[in-house]
Formats: sequence, C-alpha cells, structure tokens
Amino acid sequence: MMTNSYASIWESISDIVPDRPAIIHGDTTRTWREFEQRSSRLAGAFVKAGLKQDSKIGHYLYNCNEYIESHFAAFKMRASPINVNYRYLEEELIYLLDNSDSEAVLFHGRLADRIALVKDSLPKLKLLIQVEDDTNTPLIDGAVAFEDFLASAQPMSRIERSEDDIYMLYTGGTTGMPKGVMYRQGDHSKGMSLSYDFRGLKRPRTNEELSKTILSLDAKGALPVSLAACPLMHGTGIWVGAFAPLMIGGCAVTIPNIHFDPDGLLREVTRDKVTDLIIVGDAFAKPIVKALDAAVEAGTPHDISSISMVISSGVMWTAEVKQQMLTHHDMMLVDAMGSTEGSMGRSFTNRKSDSKTAKFEMGEHTKVFNDNDEEVKPGSGEAGMIAAGGMVPVGYFKDPEKTAKTFRTVGGVRYSFPGDFATVEADGSIKLLGRGSACINSGGEKIFPEEVEEAIKRHSSVYDCLVVGVPDERFGEKVIAVASPREGQILIESDLILEARKHVAGYKLPKKVVAVAEVKRAPNGKADYKWAKETAVEATSTLEASIV
Repeated sequence: MMTNSYASIWESISDIVPDRPAIIHGDTTRTWREFEQRSSRLAGAFVKAGLKQDSKIGHYLYNCNEYIESHFAAFKMRASPINVNYRYLEEELIYLLDNSDSEAVLFHGRLADRIALVKDSLPKLKLLIQVEDDTNTPLIDGAVAFEDFLASAQPMSRIERSEDDIYMLYTGGTTGMPKGVMYRQGDHSKGMSLSYDFRGLKRPRTNEELSKTILSLDAKGALPVSLAACPLMHGTGIWVGAFAPLMIGGCAVTIPNIHFDPDGLLREVTRDKVTDLIIVGDAFAKPIVKALDAAVEAGTPHDISSISMVISSGVMWTAEVKQQMLTHHDMMLVDAMGSTEGSMGRSFTNRKSDSKTAKFEMGEHTKVFNDNDEEVKPGSGEAGMIAAGGMVPVGYFKDPEKTAKTFRTVGGVRYSFPGDFATVEADGSIKLLGRGSACINSGGEKIFPEEVEEAIKRHSSVYDCLVVGVPDERFGEKVIAVASPREGQILIESDLILEARKHVAGYKLPKKVVAVAEVKRAPNGKADYKWAKETAVEATSTLEASIV
C-alpha cells in the first residue's frame, strides 16, 4: 500500500514521468524531475533555517510556480503551507499570520511593502522570502530572495511520512474572521484523487497501480493539463487546479491573476493545450463566454478544442451560462458543490445532457438531515442541512467551539455541516437552497438568497445579482436585490420582479431592486454579501428619507 501523503505520492510520480511537465507559469516550465528537485532543495533550506515538522509557512502570493513548489517543499518536511489572501492589508495580515502561528512567509515583490509594515508585529515570524515579479522591487529588510534561499541548502532526503500529518487551509472569512480548517493528509490526498473519478479510472492503492495508470495515460498522451483561472489562495484553485492534476501525473498551469483577463486565459488554453479549466461559477464563466463570442464575431476565434472539461466549485454556475459555453465546444461541465469544510455533490453537463441550476447528484458520503438529525425523505419537500462525509476535516485550528458545532457525529458517522441547506428530490438529487448564515427571515419565512438571485438572473438584462435582507418594522427583514445590467441594457425593476415571480413564491420576491454598475465579488468569485447589504441599506434608507 502506498502512503497517502502529497509529498510521498508526488515523489513517486516524479520517478514515473520525470521528463513530463509538472508546472507551467508564463515561459517557465518545470518538469516533474525539476519540480521534485527544486522542492527538495527548498525543503532543505526551510530545515536549515530552523523550520520543522508542523511549522506553518505563509503564502502571500499571486498565482505562480513558486506557490506550488513551496507547498511541495512544506509537505516534504511534514510542515503545513498557509494560504494568505493577497488582498489583505495590515490588520488582516497580522491577524492571519499570528493566528496560524506562521514562522515563515513567502511574498511577491509587489506585496513587499505590506510585509514590511507588519513583520515587527509578528514575533513568531522568523523567515521572510521574497519572490521576484515584474516590479523588480528591492528586498525589504530581513528578507531573502526566493532563488537565493532555494540555492542556500542541500536537497532534503526523502523521508517516511504519516497520513496523520496536518494540512491546513484558511477559509475566506465570509462569516467572521478566517479560520484554519485542518485535514489529515491521508484524508485530503484521497479526496483530491478526483481526477481519476472524472476520467472513469480506478484510484490506485499501491505504487505499482499508480505507475501503471500514469504510464498508460502518458502512452496515450492523456495526462491532464489543468489551468486554474481562479486564485491558488482559495481551495478551488489550489485543490482542483493544482493538487488534483498533480495526483494523476498531470500538469498545473498558472497565469498572473492580478487582473482577470479572459482573452489572456484563452490564449494560454491554446498555447498549452489545456484539458481541464478550473473556474468559480458565473463570475468567471460569463467573461469567458463574452470573450469567446467576441473572438468569433471578430473572425479570430480562440482554439479551445483541447478542453475536455471545465470544473467549477465554490458558487453556483447557472444552466444558461453553461449552455452558452457549450455553443463554442462540446466538453464536460462539472459543477462541484462544496466548501473548505467538505464536498457535497456534483452535476455534469454536456451537449447531450441537460442540467438545472442548483441541482446536484448527492455525493457518496452525503446526507441531508433535518433539525432532529433525521434524514430528509426524498420528494418530501422538507428542507434540511447538508452533511458531508468522507473527507471530513479534523477541525478548526484553535477553535474547539466552532469545531464541535460544524463537525458532528450522527448515527456513528462523522460529518461536516458547513451550513448549506437543501431539499432532496424524488430521484435522490439535491436542490441547493443556500447558506444558512445568509438566510433571510421575513415574517417567519426562511428565504435563501441564492434561490432568488438565480430567479432574477434569468432576465436577459441582468448580468449579476446578490440578494440580502434589510431591517423591516413589520416583517423583521425584507428582501432587497442588488443587480448589475448586461452591457447596453437598463434594469427595469418591475420587469425583474415579474421574471422572478415565474420561478419563486411571492413572499420571496424582492421589495426593491437596487441597480449598480458592478456587483462586487471576491477574487475567487464568491459573493460579497457585506457590501451588498450596505448598498441595499443605503439605497432603502435614502428612498424612505425622500418619501418622508
């Protein structure tokens, strides 16, 4: 049996296909041999600098090869990489690097001034590694250049590792401050073997099976080439965009993600013959479709013939946008429902099949429980909370209270309860209602924003939409939509509400639609409900004041 540890599996793969590409960024391609050797040398440098097993290493970086190399290096020495949002400023940086007990941090030159501001406030931080970028920023005091640091030590020898080694990813902090979600390496690496599942292949259990499967794919020219359009600092990017293809001997392609450029993304697809494109819902899919349409109209279509699947995770991906994407090329569109705390279900769409927004095949280890921890009966219409089994985290770092609430045992089985509600259809599929933390309570009725958002976005004039609840004297909360128009369109409130009425019950309809130029989302495409609520409150307060 092979050890289910990222470093041990990737070391084996580097021996199986040493000359195949493992990571690509811009004009720099690292083969599996180079990937393993550089990561071993980097691990040796970490150890020489005083880091050890279970040390935490912050990654305050945009997408790049170094991001993935340093993850491999951390795994080699049984330490844990820590994802740090590159948008964080001083207070957020201090909180996360302190909360995670980070002893080292890697950062791009364009972010160096922020590290310079916080480093003296973090006594545990003893190693600063600056990664060069196009800004050519001089080294800040106390920092060492990444390539110089890598060259400063001998490669670390391969060692035995435990499946109990902890890997940690910080949540985006959509509810409260970000929290470190801890996984056993054995559980997480098994979960990221999904590249085998998507290709109808049996997951290898031994090094011999691993070698046989990868060599067979290599002989057919079928090793995956995956491109993460979203940031590696979030789970979808690093897990599905990097870990998953690497687990099957494939290649992880990254592009500078300082600004999202759909045409640049599509040119990269063509250049590297990308097979797997990783996105986060409509926030990425819509600009990509628009770029594809514009290129066709200009007579210079993008060549996306290499793509066999597009995988989205993190937010819902509307059926209409999927169909628009399929007009350009037939491919498998995978909509994965999950969060940092667990995977819950998937939907699959191509030209021969159809899909509905928010409807998913229930995962093998997924259940839906009501408030009494009883399974919701299919077709009953009863709403319950989704429980994800299988790859269940150990818990939240330094937060036993939140751990006990989110990760519970029901009927002798341990589940993760991320807070998503759903009904179970008669055919056993899940209809996602939304996240309980964003649920609107209007006159005692529970209203899930995502359901109303999708109803409003069905109108042809709407580009994006978020729905929130604002205080209401009579009902406690009232539903307000914040929407942005498609290019050249004007939003007419009555038309949007009339469209929504076709799809949701009357009590769920927004009392007002606030038109904005752009609906704000995080870099990973996730909704910024805080901004939406502030915008809605301001708009409704202004309206009420004018009426008075």
